[in-house]
Amino acid sequence: MLTIQDCIAFTDLTEAQIDAIAEHEHLPGMVAVELGCCLAHSPGGIARIVHILADDIAEARAHGRAGHAAELVAVLTDFVATHPAEGRA
Repeated sequence: MLTIQDCIAFTDLTEAQIDAIAEHEHLPGMVAVELGCCLAHSPGGIARIVHILADDIAEARAHGRAGHAAELVAVLTDFVATHPAEGRA
């Protein structure tokens, strides 16, 4: 039986990146895993994930959640460092 961590490993994303997608899209974790995997491996998907993370950061800041915004900045920084810039808008 596969665990959610096993499925996340197939996505080329981290659990924190999947969590941010789930937060942004209001999805259950496993559905966010599927969406994240599709985005990470499709044209324009990397740019979409960057946009999702940036939106999450702005939303957290707008609601006075500075700590969460800082966590998301670290998630975005890690994502940008580990994924090619190709396809980013």
